[in-house]
Amino acid sequence: MEWLPILPILIPLATAVGCLLAWGRVGAQQTISLAGSLLLFAASVLLLLVVDRDGIQVLGVGDWRPPFGIVLVIDRLSALMVLLAGVLAPCIVTYAVVAIDDRRQHFGFHVLLQTLFLGVCGAFTTGDLFNLYVWFEVLLISSFVLVALGGERAQLEGAIKYVTLNLLSSITFLAAVGIIYAVTGTLTMADIARSITAGSPQPMATVAASMLLVAFGIKAAVFPVFYWLPASYHTPPIAVGAVMAGLMTKVGVYSLVRVYTLIFSHEQPYAGPLLAWCAALTMIVGVLGAAAQGDIRRILAFHSISQVGYMILGLAIFTPLALAGTMVYIVHHGLVKTNLFLIAGLIHRVGGSYQLNRLGGLYTSFPGLGLLFLVVAMSLAGIPPLSGFWAKLALVIASVETHHWWLLASALGVSLLTLFSMVKIWAEAFWKPMPQMTPADNEFPEAYDDEPDIPPTRVSWLAMTLPCVVLAAAMIAVGVFAGPVFEFAERAAEELLNPQVYIEAVFPV
Repeated sequence: MEWLPILPILIPLATAVGCLLAWGRVGAQQTISLAGSLLLFAASVLLLLVVDRDGIQVLGVGDWRPPFGIVLVIDRLSALMVLLAGVLAPCIVTYAVVAIDDRRQHFGFHVLLQTLFLGVCGAFTTGDLFNLYVWFEVLLISSFVLVALGGERAQLEGAIKYVTLNLLSSITFLAAVGIIYAVTGTLTMADIARSITAGSPQPMATVAASMLLVAFGIKAAVFPVFYWLPASYHTPPIAVGAVMAGLMTKVGVYSLVRVYTLIFSHEQPYAGPLLAWCAALTMIVGVLGAAAQGDIRRILAFHSISQVGYMILGLAIFTPLALAGTMVYIVHHGLVKTNLFLIAGLIHRVGGSYQLNRLGGLYTSFPGLGLLFLVVAMSLAGIPPLSGFWAKLALVIASVETHHWWLLASALGVSLLTLFSMVKIWAEAFWKPMPQMTPADNEFPEAYDDEPDIPPTRVSWLAMTLPCVVLAAAMIAVGVFAGPVFEFAERAAEELLNPQVYIEAVFPV
C-alpha cells in the first residue's frame, strides 16, 4: 500500500487534466468531474481505514528519502481531512452540474474545481513546509478564478478583496519558511521538529512561529484578519461559495493544528493564551456580524467566521479532548456549512431571492425543503443529538476541565446567537407569509445576485436536492455514531500530542 498517499493528489490532478482535454464539451467535463470526485471519495475511505489500522503512511516523492526530497505523510488527522474533501467533492460536483450555468462550465469551471480539490488534498498530505506553501498557491489561484469566473462586477470586487489579503498571507508564509530554513537547514516538517526540539531555543524560530500564526490565521479567517471572507463568499455562484465555506478555511485551521502540535509545541505556553483570545473574538465578532445581516449568503459567511473560533478553541486549550473536539468540529462544520450554502441555492431557485425581506411562505409549498434546512441549521446551532452538539460538548467539557471559564461563556453565548440567526432564516423564508412587493421595491434590485432565475425541473431539482440529503445524512451519522467518531478523534489527538510518533514514521530508527 506504499502508493496510497499519492492517490488524493493523483486523482484530482488526472480529473482536472481530463476535463481540460474535454474543453468545450460540457457534458464530457461533467461526467469526468463526477467520476473523479467519486474516485477521490473511495480513495479517501480506503486511506482512512489503512491509516487507522496500520499507522502513519509515508511516501518519498521520486523515491527521494527525507529530508532530501518532498515527502507525503498521512496520519489520522490528514486522513480525516482528506475524507472530508472526498465526501464534499461529489456532492458539490453533482449540485454544480445543474446550478452552474453552461457558460461558466464551458470556460473551465470543472477544471478549476478539480484543481482546487488538488490543492486541498495536497495541503492535507504534504510533509514538507515549502510544499505546503506551493499547495496554498494552487488553492489561491484556482479559488480566485472560481470567484471571478463570469466577470460580473460584484464577483470581481469580491475576488480582488479575497486575493489581496490572501497574497499578504502567502508573503508572510514564504518569509517564515525562509527563516525556518535558515535556522534548521531543512524544510521537511518532521526534520524541522527534530531540529528545533533537539537544539537550544531559537528566537528566530519563535518569530517564524508568530509569522505562521498570522499567515494561517488569514487563511482560516481568524480575528482580526477575517475581512476577506464576508466580502467574497456571497459574490460567486452558490456552489462555489459552498466549496469555499466547506474546505478553504479548514486548510488554514489544519495548518495551524499541524505546525503548533508538530513543530512549535514548545511555544504553546505563549501561543495558547493568544489563540484563546483569537478564538473567543472570532466567535463573537462572526456571530454578531451574522445577526446583523438580511442576506442568507452573508449570514452563512459570517457564521463561517464564527465557527472557525470553535476550531481554534480546541487548539488553544491543547488537551486530548479539546483537540479531538476540534477535529470533530471541523468535520461537522464542513458537512453542515457546505449543505447550508447548497440549501440556500435551493431557496433562491424556488423563492427568487436571497434577501429575507423578499422571501416567505416557502414551508407551505416546499415542506421537505423547510425540514431539511431546519435539521441542518439546528446542527449548526448545536442542538442535540446532532453532530454540532457533540463537537461543542467536547469543547465545553475541555474548557471546564482546564478552568477556561471565559472561553466556556463565549462558546455558550455564541451558540445561542447562532440559534437566533438560524431561527431568523427559518421564520423569514419559510414561516412568515410571502410579502407583497411594491413598485418601489423593484427599483432596488438585489445586490450580488447573478444566479440563473430558472424554475427547477424535476431532474434539476433532484440533482440539487440529492447532495443536500446526502450531506444531511452524513451529518446525522456523525451525531448518531458520535462514540466511534470520537474514539478515532481521540486516537488522532494523542498522535498529535506525541510528535515523536510522526517523526519516527518519517525517520524510522
